[in-house]
Amino acid sequence: MRRQAGTAALLGCLVLLAGCASMPSSGEVSKVGSEAHNDADSQVRVYGVKPQKGELAADIVSGFLEATTSNEADYDTAREYLAKGLKKTWQPNRKITILSGGAVQSVQAGSTNSSTTVSLSGRTVAAVDSKHAYRAVSKEFSAGIHLSKERGEWRIDSVPDGLVLSEADFLRLYQSVDIYYYASLGQDAAGTAGRLRDVLVADPVYLRSQVDLLQNTVSSLLSGPTDWLDPVVASAFPSGTKAKRLSLDDSQHLTVKLSKTPGTDASTCHRMAAQLMNTVQGVATLPVASVELQRPDGAAACSLSQQQAAEYAPEQVAGTADQQQYFIDTGHRLVSLYGNATAAERVPGPLGAGQVDLGSVAVRRDETYAAGVKADGSALFVTGLTADAALGQSVLKSTAHGRNGLSAPSWDGYNDLWVADRNPANPRLLMLQDGAGAPVEVSVPDLKGGRIESLRVAADGVRIAMLVTEGSSTTLRLGRIERGGTQAHPELTVTALRQVTPYLEDVKAASWAGVSRLVVVGQESGGVQQIQYVGVDGSTSDDTTVPGISGVTSVAASESQDKPLLASLGDGIFRLPTDGNWKAVTPKGGSPVYPG
Repeated sequence: MRRQAGTAALLGCLVLLAGCASMPSSGEVSKVGSEAHNDADSQVRVYGVKPQKGELAADIVSGFLEATTSNEADYDTAREYLAKGLKKTWQPNRKITILSGGAVQSVQAGSTNSSTTVSLSGRTVAAVDSKHAYRAVSKEFSAGIHLSKERGEWRIDSVPDGLVLSEADFLRLYQSVDIYYYASLGQDAAGTAGRLRDVLVADPVYLRSQVDLLQNTVSSLLSGPTDWLDPVVASAFPSGTKAKRLSLDDSQHLTVKLSKTPGTDASTCHRMAAQLMNTVQGVATLPVASVELQRPDGAAACSLSQQQAAEYAPEQVAGTADQQQYFIDTGHRLVSLYGNATAAERVPGPLGAGQVDLGSVAVRRDETYAAGVKADGSALFVTGLTADAALGQSVLKSTAHGRNGLSAPSWDGYNDLWVADRNPANPRLLMLQDGAGAPVEVSVPDLKGGRIESLRVAADGVRIAMLVTEGSSTTLRLGRIERGGTQAHPELTVTALRQVTPYLEDVKAASWAGVSRLVVVGQESGGVQQIQYVGVDGSTSDDTTVPGISGVTSVAASESQDKPLLASLGDGIFRLPTDGNWKAVTPKGGSPVYPG
C-alpha cells in the first residue's frame, strides 16, 4: 500500500495479515491512529511506509505517528519523516504517552509555506518512563510538532522525545514482564526471614513484545529496578553489567555471556542465575530448563537448573502450595475450606471454638497461627490453630470501636503482623514482630489527611496495598515499605504512595492476587460495582474483568494464581474457580481470606 500525496490518505503502514484503516490527511480536525489495530492478532506485524513526494504537513505527521507503531527495532521508517538534524537525536525510548482512543490532530494558525505546527491533543491514561515502568494517570494531553520544508518537502524538525500511542496500539506492541530483584529488608527482619537476601520481588515493566523480547527482558533486568521499587530491592548483578551474548538452545538451556565477571564465589553467581531464571520464565515460549552464566572471556561461571532456581522464587515466603481458604461464620467463628470442598469446618483452637467474637481475621502463611480482631474492633488476639492452643491476652487494643477500631490484620512472609488502628483521635499503622511484643508504629508521611481503612501486605515484605479514605472517596494506594534501625529497634516507613486505580472513585476491597497483581472491588463515578484484576502499576487488560456479581463487600485471592477467588455478598460466601462460575459455599459468613 502507498499513500497518495495531498489526498485523503491511507495510513502510513504495511500490515501483514491485517489491513490499514483510512485517514483524512488535512483540513478538518482528525483522529490519529486510534483503533487501527485493536483487533489485530498478537502475531500481526506492522511496518511503516516512507513519506511520499508532495505530502501535506498533516500527512507527514500522520505517517510519522503511524510509523512509530511498526515492529521495527530502531524506528528507521519513522525517522524518515524527520529533518536531517533530528534523525539521529530523536529518542523514541525515553517515554511513552498512552492516550485513550489516540491523538486528535489539528494545524495551528500562523502557518506559512515553509513553516507550520501541528497540534496533538487527547486524554492521557498512562505513561511509561525510560526504565519501562508503567504509571496510570488521568490528565489532558497536548503537544506540538513543528515542520519545515527540506528540499521542497515537509519534514518534522521539532518533536518531543518518546512515543504517543493509543491504548490499542500500546497493548498490541508492548507486553507486561515481571523482572525480579532481591528484597532489601533491613536488620529488623533478621531471625525471622531466614535467607533474607534471597527473597525475590517482582518489578513489572512493559517491553516491546515482537522485537527480541527475551533479549530486551535480560537487558531490562541488568539495567536495574524501576525508580519506585529501587529503594527496597537490590540486584545481584554488578552495576553496569551488560549481556554480550545470549542464546537459547533446543533443550531450553539459556546461556548468557556477561560483560563483567558474575561474582567472586559460587553463591553470588547462583543468586544472579536465579534472578535471571525467574525473570525469563515469564517470556520464554517453553519453560527454561537451565541457565548458564559466562565470564567476559566466555568461560562458564556457574549454572542453575529450573528446580534449583525455584528455591529463590517468591513462593518461598508466600505460603504453602496447598493453602486452605478461611472465613468467619455467622457465629463469629473461624472456619476453613480445604481444596474443592463446598462445606467449611471450624478450625482447631480458640478462634474456631468461638472464644473470641470475631469480626476479621488473618491466617499466618504457614497456617499454624491466626490473628483475630473482635467484632467491635477493640482488640487483637494471636493464637495457634491447634486443639491445645490457648487464647491468652490480646496483643493490641484500641480505645475506639466499630469502623473506628482496628482494621483486619495482615501477615507478611516473615511472620510479622500488620494492622491499622483507625481511631480518629490517634490513627496509626502498626507492625508486631512475629505477631507479638510491643507494636512498632509505622510512619506514613504521604498519608496526610487520609485514613487507612484496610491493608494487605505482600509476602515479600516490601509492598503494602491500602484502602485510604479522604473525604467521601476511598481509593487503593500502593506503598513501599522501607526498613531501618535494628532488630531490637526497627524503624519502618511506608512511603511513595501511588494510586493503583485512579479511575475508581470508591473502592470497597482489595487483595493480592499474584506477585504483581491485585484483585479490586470498586466502581467509577456514577457506574456500577465491578471486580477486576489490576497490576500493581495500575495497568489493566481486556481479560482482567471478573464475571459479574454485585454487592460484594470483601474479596480474597491467593498470591498463587491457580487458587479460586473468594467473595462475600450479604451473609454468604461465594467462590470462583479459575475455570468456572460463582458458587456459594456453606455455612454462611463473611470476611474471606487466604493465608497472608
